[in-house]
Order: sequence, then structure tokens, then C-alpha cells
Amino acid sequence: MPAVRANGIHIEYDTLGKPADPALVLIMGLSTQMVAWPDRFCQMLADAGHFVVRFDNRDVGLSEKMETLGVPNLEQIAQTGCKGMQAPYTLADMAADAVGLMDALGLAAAHICGLSMGGMIAQIMAIEMPTRVSSLISLESTTGEPDLPTSTPEAIAAMMSKPPIQRQAYVDYQVEVYRAFSGGSPFYDEALQRELSARGHDRMFYPNGFARQMAAILCAPARRRALSAVAAPTLVIHGDCDTVVPPDHGRDTAAAVPGATLRILRGLGHGMAYPSLWKEMVTAISGHTKAARN
Repeated sequence: MPAVRANGIHIEYDTLGKPADPALVLIMGLSTQMVAWPDRFCQMLADAGHFVVRFDNRDVGLSEKMETLGVPNLEQIAQTGCKGMQAPYTLADMAADAVGLMDALGLAAAHICGLSMGGMIAQIMAIEMPTRVSSLISLESTTGEPDLPTSTPEAIAAMMSKPPIQRQAYVDYQVEVYRAFSGGSPFYDEALQRELSARGHDRMFYPNGFARQMAAILCAPARRRALSAVAAPTLVIHGDCDTVVPPDHGRDTAAAVPGATLRILRGLGHGMAYPSLWKEMVTAISGHTKAARN
């Protein structure tokens, strides 16, 4: 996979589809590599008429690791709400990484689709860099407002647990983590999750970036008010089984952005291991990007 210098750091990326087609930049979630956007899902988006760009965020996969910034104390950050503290870097820094990648690829603007933390980054791009965002797709994400429901205890425990190093143990662990994120959905595909987790482990096992990315999330300002000024056509996709970011977060995001479209998908949990729902997701995304171009 190719790499570029973007926003002053090394960013690994991949593309699918025709460069002449409208660009669709995919931004993945917390401590998760770009290969967690399944190849077949990306190909479906490309077949629907997009030049698909996916990349590793900083501190994950093959992109630059921010070791010199140290490891934040997440417990202290959670207790203080970041008062008097500073995260090693911010979600806005990560948004600048995405824009830097677009610069390197010669993309003046693109449709931006972010999942979970990636959706937060995409929202910040739409707020702070509006000319670079042709449209916004916020997937399984949130405005970050403190009055919204929290993750379930099971999802929190799974998210904050320490992954094992050994490959098979790691894959088994990830399957159970995403099962906790699935809310009991019958559409959660364990075999696919095993495949995605094994590919990620083989490509790069680097759990150290989790704390820095989580600190960026915990220290990020809430976005409900700022999203009210977003002019980019916006699609919000959320699952009714999501235990990490409960459905009210998607409803709040859609309510915050003027004219946003909300799609609550039955049986969608948190993550991408729901292949039976991909057609519905791709149809919604491609319809949205097409309408945004007209």
C-alpha cells in the first residue's frame, strides 16, 4: 500500500475505483486499521461510482506512531474531564491529517465518511474545513454531548480491556469484543470479524496508540452547537443494536445538522462485520453522494 507525508507525518493509505470518479474518504474508528473497512464493502462503494480512499489514522496500522508524546493517564482524564490537562494530540489534529492526505492526492474536496471516532473526525472536518467536504456521512458516531446515553457496561469493559499479543488469542478476543458491541444482533458475522481481526494482527499489532487516541476523544469539545453551522449535505447512519454509541447519538447528530438525513438500520451494531447490511449502507451512501453532486 502507498504512503505519503501528510500534515507533517507518515500516512499509509489505499485507493479503489477510478480516480476520475467523485472521491470518498473513509476514516476508521478508535485504534482500528484501515483494513477494517472490508475490501468487498469498499469495492461495492467503488462499483457505485466512487474513488474510494481509506487510510490508517496516526498511531495505528502502518501510519506514524506518536511514541514521543507519551502515554496519557486515561483514568485521570476521565475523572477530571480534561480540566487542566492536555491530550497528546486532538481530533482536530487527526482531521488535519485527513486533509493533508487529500492535499497529497490532489483532492480539493471529497465526500467524507467516518465511523465512530472517524465520524467525529469527519464532523470536525465539516465544521472547521467546510470547503474540503463535498458531503458528510457520519456512521455509528456522536456529537460527543455529555447528556447522551453512555455505552453499556459490557461494551465499556470490552473496549477498555487489554488485548493479548498471541495471534489466535487476539483474534478470539476481538470476536468477543465486537460481540459485546453487537447488542445481540443476529447479523453480526463472527467469521468475517475473525478474518478482519486476523488481517489486522498480521499487518501491525500496535495497541499503544489506543490511549492517545482515546485521550483525543475524551478531551474533544462537544459538537452539537458547532454542527448547526454545517452546510455540507449530511447523512447519518446508525444501528439500533449499537452498544458503544447508542442510537440516540445518531439521532442527536442528525438533529444538530440542518437538513441532515437519518438512517437507523435494524440489526446494525458497532463495527463493520454486518455484511448482510452492506447493500443497504452502500445504497444510502451512493444515493447521498449523488444527490450532493446535483
